[in-house]
Amino acid sequence: MRTLLALGAVLCSLAQGPVATAAPARAPLPARMADTGGGTQLITAEAADTRATTGTLTWWDRRDGRWVRAGSAPARFGAKGLAEGATRRQGTNTTPTGLFRLPYAFGIAPAPAGTAYRYARVTDRSWWCQDNASRAYNRWVEGLPPDCRAAEAERLTAFRTQYAHALVVGFNYDRPVRGRGAGIFLHVNGRGATAGCVSVPAEAMRRILRWADPDRRPHIAVGTRGGPTAITRYER
Repeated sequence: MRTLLALGAVLCSLAQGPVATAAPARAPLPARMADTGGGTQLITAEAADTRATTGTLTWWDRRDGRWVRAGSAPARFGAKGLAEGATRRQGTNTTPTGLFRLPYAFGIAPAPAGTAYRYARVTDRSWWCQDNASRAYNRWVEGLPPDCRAAEAERLTAFRTQYAHALVVGFNYDRPVRGRGAGIFLHVNGRGATAGCVSVPAEAMRRILRWADPDRRPHIAVGTRGGPTAITRYER
């Protein structure tokens, strides 16, 4: 009798087909990237494709050899989407893709309590020079230099909402290429898509500044889910 019951169970199992097994958990995004900057903190800003003006920004900690999500927020990108950072052109309203360091933070408002990053307070004389003919191209200046035209610069106090808090993104920063672009930041949301920066809600920006530790060498990776601008393919 027991033999017949066991045989019946086997035949029933075969009739039902193979037993489904759970798919293996996908590795966290930083673990799938070609490069994360070498530190133990990372920010990822990912869009569906280069036409997207919205996506997701996530900040990560590396703990005991594994990447762990520390927080996440909806993100906004350029009004014309995203463009390959190495070939992007200035004035295109696109967010450059790539892996970048985060030189320092700044803001019109005081730094959130607990901010460890160097934090520059914006004054009435603070500008970001975007004039390709200027020696101060892609740099903060206090007082506009004679060779930087106001029409080709951004007065930081003109963006009181967006620049309440911000982090400088190191795109085209260390060795600026004229015409590639200037003034790319991670900042607070304005009314809509950006002119090329990445933006997040105000509370998310404050949380990021309280979380970011320069001693842990955080970088920001900007890209898409797939294709030539996939966030996983970028290296420093």
